Amino acid sequence: MPDGQVLEFTGVTKRFGTVTAVDGFSARVEPGVVTGFLGPNGAGKTTSLRILLGLISPSSGTATIGGKRYAQLAQPLQTVGAALEASSFHPGRSAANHLRVYAHAAGLPTSRVDEALGTVGLADVAGRKVGGFSLGMRQRLGLAYTLLGDPGVLVLDEPSNGLDPEGIRWMRGFLRELARQGRTVLVSSHLLAEIQQTAEALLIIARGRLVFQGRIDELTASDEYAAVVDAPDRAALAAALTDAGQDFEVLRTGFTVRGADTAAVGAIAAAAGVALSTLQRRGPALEEVFLDLVNGVRVHASAEGAAPPAVGVEPQPEAEPQVEPEPQPEAEPQVEPEPQPEAEPEVEPEPLAEPEPEPEPATDAEAATPDADHTDDHHEGGEQR
Repeated sequence: MPDGQVLEFTGVTKRFGTVTAVDGFSARVEPGVVTGFLGPNGAGKTTSLRILLGLISPSSGTATIGGKRYAQLAQPLQTVGAALEASSFHPGRSAANHLRVYAHAAGLPTSRVDEALGTVGLADVAGRKVGGFSLGMRQRLGLAYTLLGDPGVLVLDEPSNGLDPEGIRWMRGFLRELARQGRTVLVSSHLLAEIQQTAEALLIIARGRLVFQGRIDELTASDEYAAVVDAPDRAALAAALTDAGQDFEVLRTGFTVRGADTAAVGAIAAAAGVALSTLQRRGPALEEVFLDLVNGVRVHASAEGAAPPAVGVEPQPEAEPQVEPEPQPEAEPQVEPEPQPEAEPEVEPEPLAEPEPEPEPATDAEAATPDADHTDDHHEGGEQR
């Protein structure tokens, strides 16, 4: 059985021109658990994974697999299996043909092709052309490719995308089984509910920076949780909680004991001989905590060292509008000697003297008028700039 490897990002930064896609990202992914990589669209998840897999180079920092950069791996396909594009298969080739080509290029036995396709449930369609596959079947084929070299590390981008409910349930169990075998499983997604049901550990990225890393149950502090408890004999339960020094809030159906562990509340009730009908632990919803983290409302201790400035200060790319001295067009009104047309009345006395020669002054006036119009055109053109 292959051994999992530690994945490590250390101060990874990636810039595309003036845009910083990943900013000082540092995180660690351990083997033996499914780690979810969460973040809003455009947060830097895919860029980080592409750096890890050697597809693009970081502007600074390092991303390693078992202490080595991807380019340094002696047998990449046997070390790490990755699926970032579900649709990057030739529609005119069969599923088996695709995998045979990859196996041959990696020096793997062709027997691995049938094994991988059977593992992901595509054995019956191995000879069919990929062009006729549904999105879910393409996802499974991508997963078969990652398993071709029987690697200890799997890096998957949105693996449940396109799967039907049965396929999603199968994927959850399959990823957990791979982790149980000791492999390193990193799954990127923006679907909170799906990651919550699949992963045990989380990395959360926002604006290219790490805002959380740890187990899901570490997302919130213990004092943010409460025990919800109820009993047929509520008076006896209330008395037991009061005697134990517990503060509680009366609900329509039971009590909320804030900051209390369900085990402690259960022990108090048992000691008082009170039978319970309800005992639950409740806390902030994952979605609420996630949104607080990515919006900078909440700062988790696991990210403090990795994200020096506050999460919300990042919109520096938008700082470029400081070059906004475009209000200068308003300075042009200083050239507003447009009252020049009123200077033309000075030429008007001449028509009183000799009517016949006067057309020439009129021509001068007209010549002056085009200049004024030309000036206006200049002015309007300046405003357009």
